[in-house]
Amino acid sequence: MEHTKYLVVGSSHAALEAVTAIRMHDAEGSLTLLTRDPYLPYSPTVLPYVVSGRSAATGIFLRDEKFFVDNRVQLKRGTELKALHAERNSAELADGSEIAYEKLLLATGAAPAIPPIPGIDQVSYHVLRTLDDAKKLHAAIKQSKQAVVLGAGLVGMHAAENLVKAGANVTIVEMAKQLTDGYFDQVAAQMIEKAFTDNGARILTGSRVVKLAPSAIGSALTLENGTTLEADLLLVATGIKPNMDYLDQAGSAVEHDQGILVSDTMQTSVANVWAAGDCAQAKGFFTEAKVMNAILPDATEQGRIAGMAMAGDPGLKHYPGGVPLNTYHFFGRHAISVGSSKLADGAEVLTRFDDASGRYLKAIFKDGRLLGIFGVNEFFDGGVMCQLILRRVDLSAVKERFVANPLAVGRELMSQLWR
Repeated sequence: MEHTKYLVVGSSHAALEAVTAIRMHDAEGSLTLLTRDPYLPYSPTVLPYVVSGRSAATGIFLRDEKFFVDNRVQLKRGTELKALHAERNSAELADGSEIAYEKLLLATGAAPAIPPIPGIDQVSYHVLRTLDDAKKLHAAIKQSKQAVVLGAGLVGMHAAENLVKAGANVTIVEMAKQLTDGYFDQVAAQMIEKAFTDNGARILTGSRVVKLAPSAIGSALTLENGTTLEADLLLVATGIKPNMDYLDQAGSAVEHDQGILVSDTMQTSVANVWAAGDCAQAKGFFTEAKVMNAILPDATEQGRIAGMAMAGDPGLKHYPGGVPLNTYHFFGRHAISVGSSKLADGAEVLTRFDDASGRYLKAIFKDGRLLGIFGVNEFFDGGVMCQLILRRVDLSAVKERFVANPLAVGRELMSQLWR
């Protein structure tokens, strides 16, 4: 049986940050990285640009072969984890072989969540989570004349824009009362919706698909209100679910709920096993409850913490909790959301809106401290805003200036505090 000191399963941001953190403290320990993907590491966040053609599929990789050689990492591509045997520190692979490890990181990411719509197994549809998905969707968009996108989250909206620009008649179907629910408030959502409808898209919010069936052009969709839609291209973008089937295959003792439950150092419930990224369920910043916060900055932070913990780095700092941070570009405009949109008791909400310029800003404070900030066509640094939240900086003295110009005041505060 093959043996490695460090075994990292996954190859995106969390996994790569963990590898770097391990090598910062342990330059010699054997390190193996497994990925079921046949490609070099890439970020799921870049896939919409492969779909649109703005990024070539050959130019999106996060690391090259030289990185793995230089860092003495054995990279195994096209290798899938089948089962985890934590009781004997062993990972069983899809081909039946096993790798023994001393320390293991599960950074296996997430997969599209397919809704249980009657008939969905009888129609052809697209998803967008892997590079192969993006290539297939890129090719299909060029041929589409009548497209339906299920789900109005950021993945679905990116794809819908590409379809609109390619000349297709596009209908977006969303169960929630507004699009981009969970990212933006109603005002921002309406601004985004108007940009889409102005460009010819049809948006059906508060709508549920109750049946799918093959049709002459591809798929026929029946909505709860009886409306029927036809599509030659159907994209299912109704959310994601963590990849953790390998935990069930061997009755693993690793605790999991919506994701793999981890501590503030990304340790799982069993010895020698850590988890990070889109498959991990860690504490939220605004609540002690374990939450899923499947965003790139969190994957990076969690991977770094896991790697430092695995290597025994004395500089390890505990995970502060997940803060949502999302940016979205659409039809030459942009939107950004950072932090919590929930109005806690005693919260203060400050907004400004300029209809002529299409600029909108909403900031939520409590006791002078920022809880969340959201904007459309507003320029501010999401990373700086996130740090203001995490550090609980008292903005009472600069609150009005901050709302008037969050970019400048945020940088001013950064220069004073980040020393």
